[in-house]
Amino acid sequence: MKRFLLKNQKFLYILLLVILFTTLLVSGCSFQTFPETGKTSQTQTGDNLPEDRSLPSSSSLLEVNFIDVGQADSIFIKFPEGKTMLIDAGNNDDGDKIISFIKKQCVKKLDVVVGTHPHEDHIGAMDDIINTFNIGKIYMPKVTTTTRTFKDVLISIAAKNLKITTAMGGMTIPVEDDVKVEILAPNSAHYEDLNNYSAVIKVTYKSTSLLFTGDAEKLSEEEMLKLGFNLRADVLKVGHHGSSSGTSEEFLSAVSPKYAIISVAKNNDYGHPHKETLRRLAAHGVKVYTTADNGNILVESDGKNIRVGRVN
Repeated sequence: MKRFLLKNQKFLYILLLVILFTTLLVSGCSFQTFPETGKTSQTQTGDNLPEDRSLPSSSSLLEVNFIDVGQADSIFIKFPEGKTMLIDAGNNDDGDKIISFIKKQCVKKLDVVVGTHPHEDHIGAMDDIINTFNIGKIYMPKVTTTTRTFKDVLISIAAKNLKITTAMGGMTIPVEDDVKVEILAPNSAHYEDLNNYSAVIKVTYKSTSLLFTGDAEKLSEEEMLKLGFNLRADVLKVGHHGSSSGTSEEFLSAVSPKYAIISVAKNNDYGHPHKETLRRLAAHGVKVYTTADNGNILVESDGKNIRVGRVN
């Protein structure tokens, strides 16, 4: 009888260890993996995801996550020393998805939050984000709307006694020593089209850089070119979900990206990304990846090399 109990105690002990280990795996930080093969996008002009690049440990990496929020934008950035940034927050019903994604990275504070412009597909879940996480600074362009979505964002900001820093071209956002974060647009006080108020952000980590354009269209692009901003970037977040109203030939030539990411929904009502935009990107030899075909997209940089992959 004693032997039987000892045997079963040993079995139960091992079983408990297995359960505990499994629980930790499920509840802990998500491990960002790069599968050997990725789904080929019908609109891709480059290789399948992911690319085969050898990068050092994650402690020295800039990690840029393009969260798949359908016909909307949401980009979560983790800087090499651990600071964080969120650019846009999808539609109103994307809150749970974005919050879950960020929490999986074991993040409790967003040091910088940028609402590129007050369209619902960019600030829809911003109030949920602000209500959930500790927030450092919030940047938004100086433009208002009368929508319920915009009012909800303002209410959440006020409830936490936060203030909005006006995003304008020529500003820098202090984050970490090895990283430079610049605001390149908007550059005028008034635009007819709300899209052109978009805060355009350039993130430079050592010799690599990424350009995030919100929904900026040709007029904003022309202003940035005229002002002589350094637009050169390895990765371009294509403006306005790949609409032909932006990513002009002159702008694309100035950016000269190797990779382009388009945040877009499959079979959307707008026909995004437009064929004209894809043709221009293809003519420049840019490798294009869409969230519609690849889901969440992760771009990593060690300051010298760029790696593009998928993450759950």
